[in-house]
Amino acid sequence: MFLGEYSHSLDEKGRVVMPSKFRAGLEDGCVVTKGQERCLYVFPMDQWGAEAERVLKLPRTDRRARNYSRSFFASASNQSLDRTGRCQIPEPLRIYAGLAKDITVVGVADRVEIWDTRTWETVAAEADDYYAAIEEVLSEDGI
Repeated sequence: MFLGEYSHSLDEKGRVVMPSKFRAGLEDGCVVTKGQERCLYVFPMDQWGAEAERVLKLPRTDRRARNYSRSFFASASNQSLDRTGRCQIPEPLRIYAGLAKDITVVGVADRVEIWDTRTWETVAAEADDYYAAIEEVLSEDGI
């Protein structure tokens, strides 16, 4: 399980050092793809299959589902950590997420998210406000 928030930097070759606590979960490889709110999702290989199946179950007759599926799979990139724990982020994904130098790596249980630090600060503040104010029960049926 991936937990926590870590400040890192993207190197000149587009690599990020994954937090040491995350490396064991990514040692068999990972898939990096576009996430919502202009972050990147990093799925360990064992979780990628489950996520891919979830997306494949979306109705192909729905244009939104087709567009989601196209973006999700077309941008996906198989990666592995090098011996120092770095993960290569392909240039199109760096552009999508607005990654330049300062990035934040976030553990979100079944996946890792990579954010431009300024974007993360804005999104995290909004999420914290929402979290603090929530009064109803959340369920898979709707939030």
